Amino acid sequence: MESTRLPGKPLRAICGRPMIAWVYENARRAACLDHLLVATDSAEVEAFCGRQGIPVMMTSREHQSGTDRLSEVMTKEPAEIYVNIQGDEPMISALHVERLLLPFDQLPATQVSTLKVRIDAEAALDRNVVKVVTDLSGRALYFSRARIPFDQDATRPVQYFKHQGFYAFRAEALKKFHNLPASPLEKLEKLEQLRFLENGIQIAVVETPRDTIGVDTEEDLRRVEEYFQHLEPPPER
Repeated sequence: MESTRLPGKPLRAICGRPMIAWVYENARRAACLDHLLVATDSAEVEAFCGRQGIPVMMTSREHQSGTDRLSEVMTKEPAEIYVNIQGDEPMISALHVERLLLPFDQLPATQVSTLKVRIDAEAALDRNVVKVVTDLSGRALYFSRARIPFDQDATRPVQYFKHQGFYAFRAEALKKFHNLPASPLEKLEKLEQLRFLENGIQIAVVETPRDTIGVDTEEDLRRVEEYFQHLEPPPER
């Protein structure tokens, strides 16, 4: 709610419905989720969710990241795997959630997973777009706001990937993250996921064909509203 670029962000209207309602309604279409709730530190968001019958949990205002906030949820909602869906991602779909959980079925040793989507070279120059590079097994090597990988010779086509900020964690990995101090590269890039990599915790990265727009500005809000205007309205609650 205290976003400096978009004040009151979670409750800003998209086609007449607050953004947090779009996120919740779209995410709950994922049948693989056993339970879904909104974790917030805002009394306004809590009140809205209460009126709409959306499960909600009040959490501390001291959390520095969504992952830290999810760590508090973990102390009250026991589970084996937790999925973190940012409240400013109204274009989330069941496909995203299903792909996010895929590595846990395919490789039982998976501790953390996230998503990537193809982007062109121009989009990769945008510092607001976080890029990811992976090894041949699909595990993250690095995340950066810079355009990576760097084509030294500029003689061959390069495929760039945007990191989509959705995560799934095993409980033990989430607990470990919360107990570790912020890492040097995390502080440098302002990317919390680097704390996992710097501490030797692998992140599985799954490609998805569907991009999303994280809403940070008025322009983002306008673009997302245009997207939803071409879709059927969400089911009434």
